[in-house]
Amino acid sequence: MRRLINDPYEIVEEMLDGYCRAFGDHVKLLEHDGRVVVSKNAPKKDKVGVIVGGGSGHEPLFLGYVGEGFADAAVIGNINTSPSPEPCYNSVKAVDAGKGCIYLYGNYAGDVMNFDIGAEMAAEEGIRVETVLITDDVISSKNVADRRGIAGDFFVFKAAAAKAEEGSDLDGVVAAAKKANENCATMGVALGAAEHPTTGSEMFEMESGDMEIGMGIHGEPGVRRGKTEPADAVVTEIMDVLVPELKLAKGDEVCVLVNSLGATPMMDLFVAFRKVSMILEEKGVTVHKTFIGTYASTMNMPGTSVTLLKVDDELKKLIDYPTNAPYFIQK
Repeated sequence: MRRLINDPYEIVEEMLDGYCRAFGDHVKLLEHDGRVVVSKNAPKKDKVGVIVGGGSGHEPLFLGYVGEGFADAAVIGNINTSPSPEPCYNSVKAVDAGKGCIYLYGNYAGDVMNFDIGAEMAAEEGIRVETVLITDDVISSKNVADRRGIAGDFFVFKAAAAKAEEGSDLDGVVAAAKKANENCATMGVALGAAEHPTTGSEMFEMESGDMEIGMGIHGEPGVRRGKTEPADAVVTEIMDVLVPELKLAKGDEVCVLVNSLGATPMMDLFVAFRKVSMILEEKGVTVHKTFIGTYASTMNMPGTSVTLLKVDDELKKLIDYPTNAPYFIQK
């Protein structure tokens, strides 16, 4: 295994400890629950609590987006595994300031079950918790409600968190999250498998020199597997799906996220964005803002995803909202 770790069964705890030591001026671990990363400023008076979360192995998702102007807490599960209900509940108790809380996470069965239990536990104490499931992975299902959440999590988190910072009530924050989710679409390509630290082996088998279009961040099957093709051809195939999915037309504006799945260098991401930009320019679609880097990974998986967020004036303002979250400092 091409990784330097200690006990693989302690890797999540050691990661969280190291992360909070590194960024202790922004975040902390909840004193009685080491699986909840909390903003140093939470709970914030007269503000809806924004809580994100999911399995480990996708860093900087989810812990990297906790901070002023972004999420108030992140609930962290084991690798590729949903958090248990208790930390979901504890996160609400830690950040609720009387205006309720919103859960934001990708649409996976385990997450839905355990976060729902956390919300029910909070409701028993009179705390209102609403949920918006993120469903940006266009390949995962023809039915939008059944789709997975992948790199588009970032845009939905950002929109909802900014709305909360503006002082909106819980219904307004929910509406902002839903608006971002409904206007967001992602598709990716994997060039190999990540190495799972507890097994010491790759998560799935892929022949060297192959790629899989549309693979999910846990190795879920995509739409086709074959020999690796040039970047322009792969990006064109992805954009041929994303553009009609969002019904993009001349005069529209988008935010673009070109994401590394963990092992793809910045050089390759800029090559991919070059083609994304050219296609959008040909269609008369303007890029409002570009994000390039590792935003939602699968540990050390080689691969890339492209996310488009169709924006209007409200979404542009929310995406541009300032934050000091360690992995997304924007002023």
